[in-house]
Amino acid sequence: MNCLLIVNYNDFNNAKRLINNVKKYDIIDRIIVVDNKSTDDSYKNLLKIKCDKLDIVLSDNNLGYSYAINIGLKYIETFSKNAKVFISNTDIIINSEDDLKKLIKSLKKDVGVVGPVINEHGVLNRGWRVPSPFQDGLMNLVGIHNFVRNKWIFYKDSYYQDDEVKVGAVSGCFFLVKLEDMKAINYFDDHVFLYYEENILAKKLESINKYEIINNKVEVIHDHAASIDNNIKRIKKFKILKASGYYFQTKYNKANIFEKIFLKLTKNISLMIYHISGLFKRS
Repeated sequence: MNCLLIVNYNDFNNAKRLINNVKKYDIIDRIIVVDNKSTDDSYKNLLKIKCDKLDIVLSDNNLGYSYAINIGLKYIETFSKNAKVFISNTDIIINSEDDLKKLIKSLKKDVGVVGPVINEHGVLNRGWRVPSPFQDGLMNLVGIHNFVRNKWIFYKDSYYQDDEVKVGAVSGCFFLVKLEDMKAINYFDDHVFLYYEENILAKKLESINKYEIINNKVEVIHDHAASIDNNIKRIKKFKILKASGYYFQTKYNKANIFEKIFLKLTKNISLMIYHISGLFKRS
């Protein structure tokens, strides 16, 4: 059985577009939408969609992306023990049913995750290396973040010459997994509300000798809207990101005492810069 699991939060229109995008695909047996306790009319409107394949599940609380995914995976497990599951944001556009078939074909025995090339407004996201505590600490610093990512985290374009390539982690907006693997690693780690889900999943799959790949022959569109955050929102997102990063590096990458200090120090330096720049913007 092949399922599409969509996590929705206050994004009914995009969720409906994705459902309509795939509901006629024979390769998809069930579509499960987990409404992550939306504060608008998303859940009520989702229930009105007419589709025999569609199940709407309401989360008991909004405890993050991983928490919602786990609800969906455990729901799928009630009717299938060996399903292959596409996990997706609402704002994804799939070009063809054949693309999904190609991803399923790539999900071999030792592969834990298959991701497509993600086209984000012309920028291609094709996975990355999982950062070490030191690399993550450097990426905390404003001004050298992009340099570190380009030098150590992102693969060069020449790496993606083959149809399938092994990567450290793939984008969490759209990817394919096996339900049996998710159960074997005790599902996603829902201690993080947002961010680092991909790196955590990569390390958990590594513990059962599974790796992740990108299928370079498949491209999906991530049609997310560019937003202009004010300084307060920027700081809040940064804090959530770095809290998740610290959790990942200490629990999964076993950061030592010096690496923990470095992670905290670099985070605080950037927070200070954000606060100071915010003061200048308001003056």
